[in-house]
Formats: sequence, structure tokens, C-alpha cells
Amino acid sequence: MALPTITAEQRSAALAKAAAVRKARSELIDQVRKGKVTMAEVLKRADKEDLLKKTKVAAVIKALPGIGPVKAVKLMEEAEIPSARRIGSLGSKQRAALLEGLKH
Repeated sequence: MALPTITAEQRSAALAKAAAVRKARSELIDQVRKGKVTMAEVLKRADKEDLLKKTKVAAVIKALPGIGPVKAVKLMEEAEIPSARRIGSLGSKQRAALLEGLKH
């Protein structure tokens, strides 16, 4: 299947939109890293915000203070969350298990 041809204007608009999304996601991860936003808040806001729905769970967990890559993998395995899962596709049981795992 051939890719549709787009104009230079459409291409630059798409690139600008993608850059804005990356910047917003980076700011969110930074807020999580600094402890200004908790995982519970991220999950709650994800119901309304598309940016959060499309953010990978692993990226947010790894940004939490005191949690490194190894602990993040362990938390995700305990909550039965695949490594590539995005926040918007988490089920209620997975959300509850993740929050419970973060309490310990």
C-alpha cells in the first residue's frame, strides 16, 4: 500500500504537532519525576486527556521517585501489565494492582 502524498504545508503542520506532543509528554514525565504528580493523579487524568492515554505506563512508572527500571518491571509484572501497554488501555484491575503495588 502506497503512502498518501502530502504537501509541504501538511508535513510541517504534522511535525509541529508531533513536537508539541513530545514536549507535553516530557513535561508530564518531569512533573512525575519531581513528585508533583502521583501515579493516581495520572490515572485519573488519563480518562480525560488524550496525551496521557497514549503515554506508556513504563515511562511514567520509571519516572516515579525511588523506582528504577528493575522495580518498574517487577511492578508491571505483578499488575499483569505488558511492557508496551499505554495508560489509556489499562483495565480497572490493572490500575488497582498498580496502585496497590506502589503503596509497598
